[in-house]
Amino acid sequence: MGDKHVVRFEPVGIEIEVDENQTILRAAAEQGVQLMHGCKEGQCAACKSFVLEGEDIELDSYSTFALPDYEKEEGSTLLCRAHAYEDLVIELLNYDEEIIRGGLPLRTGVVEVVSNEPVTHDLRHLVVKLIEPEEIKFFPGQYMDFVVPGTEETRSFSMANTPNRDGHFEFVIKIYPGGLFSEFLAEKVQLGDQLKVEAPFGTFTLRESRTSDLLFLGGGAGMAPMLGLLRSMAERGVDRKVSFYYGARTQQDLCFIGELAELSERLSEFTYIPALSHAPDDDPWDGERGMITDVVRRCESGLAGVDAYVCGPPPMVDAAIETLTALGVKENNIFYDKFTTTGEPEA
Repeated sequence: MGDKHVVRFEPVGIEIEVDENQTILRAAAEQGVQLMHGCKEGQCAACKSFVLEGEDIELDSYSTFALPDYEKEEGSTLLCRAHAYEDLVIELLNYDEEIIRGGLPLRTGVVEVVSNEPVTHDLRHLVVKLIEPEEIKFFPGQYMDFVVPGTEETRSFSMANTPNRDGHFEFVIKIYPGGLFSEFLAEKVQLGDQLKVEAPFGTFTLRESRTSDLLFLGGGAGMAPMLGLLRSMAERGVDRKVSFYYGARTQQDLCFIGELAELSERLSEFTYIPALSHAPDDDPWDGERGMITDVVRRCESGLAGVDAYVCGPPPMVDAAIETLTALGVKENNIFYDKFTTTGEPEA
């Protein structure tokens, strides 16, 4: 353990103690303070903040796409990579006070693999059951870290299910050739295998105090948190209009079609709009075609007052934010989860 320092977050006025060996984000999460974040690896910029007071900060490796050198020189930092070596005052640039004060404590545990079924050629539906501790609480849309067996590396995956008493967790995971966890999941994992986990992480959760219409936009493994949110809304009888735009390459890349149809019966106003970006010209597909952001532009004339939830790779999320703001969505009402792939971050 290193020395501890006080970090104060403005404009919310919350103070925490941070050990020098911890990142500021990690220390906050352990104390139930749910700061905005995404990848936790210095790649997505969701936790970017501004240092108002204090200078003695060191950063673990990060991507200069998330924090360009000129922004760092001006005082910006990434809380997921920042270590405090003196007391600091941090201005949160991206925050939601409802989320910050309603955080859940991190818990480590062990889960057992119950099933691991392909739902497309490169997506797996993984189901695990909690062995210990007795419970890990989470909000729909949050994610869990898995320790890759035989390593000290972790990989993050969004829960597709809602909280339940039987301790089951569901995930929709993309298989990447040569991926550390992907290879394990595709070729090595066996039913009954036990894995170390930690949760909950992420702020991609439904803002319960709002009643605005909703627009969901995602693709690939972005199906997982969207399913979690939709299932939760159906279970609780949440009465909000939802349009779900989902991008896939071909019809073979679509999944959970039956459940989405069933959810349309359970939710009062739910519309599912899948779009294919690489469907052959002779494909009998009669739905939308093209990049999912282009489809949203064609189908929506104006989105003022809407809350938007976006998840997918960073280029898709960035394009979606540009599209949605052009259609009238306020940036503060766009909630996103960038699905970064783990590589060698830039120093």
